Amino acid sequence: MSPSKKTRSTASDWLGFAPFLLFCLAFEIVPILFLLRGSFIERSTQQFTLQNYIDLQRPIYVNSFINSIKISGLTAIIGVILGTFIGYAVYRWPSERVRQALISLSDVTTNFAGAPLAFAFVVILGLNGVITQFLLQYLDYELYPKFSIYSFSGLTLAYVYFQLPLMVLLILPAFAGIKKEWQESAQSLGAGTFQFWWRIGIPVLTPSLIAGLTLLFANAFGAYATAYTLVQAKLSLVTLQIGYMIAGEVRQNQAVGMAMAVLSLIIMGLSIWIYQAATRRARRWSKA
Repeated sequence: MSPSKKTRSTASDWLGFAPFLLFCLAFEIVPILFLLRGSFIERSTQQFTLQNYIDLQRPIYVNSFINSIKISGLTAIIGVILGTFIGYAVYRWPSERVRQALISLSDVTTNFAGAPLAFAFVVILGLNGVITQFLLQYLDYELYPKFSIYSFSGLTLAYVYFQLPLMVLLILPAFAGIKKEWQESAQSLGAGTFQFWWRIGIPVLTPSLIAGLTLLFANAFGAYATAYTLVQAKLSLVTLQIGYMIAGEVRQNQAVGMAMAVLSLIIMGLSIWIYQAATRRARRWSKA
């Protein structure tokens, strides 16, 4: 290929890529720049200040980050543990048709979140929910007030609902990357099932497990609609506080909300960076 044709080919490739770049510029880069600028602007004087970040040391904001990290970490760990075992069961399912149906179900379930998911849990586990009334009428067991769907434990259950199938989808390629030749070689050398998984299987899966853990953490940390519908002011979370600061009627302070959003972006960006690093490490095993 001549240099002129190669130049035209490169230009045409970038031209086809231009709509995506414009989309990222308009809906990601520019909003982030405005967010950064707004987090350093004082509300009344419109001057540069660090007070918005200093205000984040208040107990209500500190508790918001603590609660968000707690529920994100807890649901991520639960999702990784249960999702890995369920993913392995799906991977080893003998029927291809059933396996594909389970994968499709996981795909649909992980996208069922937000207000519809919260409403579904209220219908099922609310004070007058189906399961709540069933336990009360037929088993004489009062679910409330020991448990409440409008509490930290209830929100954790709702988060796990969409975290678990996401982990199933993430771990299936990792199981597919464990080659049968490795198992056969280990068995020929006298290694049992436990030894294979302890010395080969788990080390191979570790990068994928770390990637799944960080992605699930970021997924839960950024959730808003489910938490807003279920707990609202009963539990202080970062996403809820940002909503109150930017669009609230009582405690509106957009500059502080932007500062909280910037810190959230840093936390989620770090999670995504770890996820990408772990994913690259996992790909090395799949190419081995």
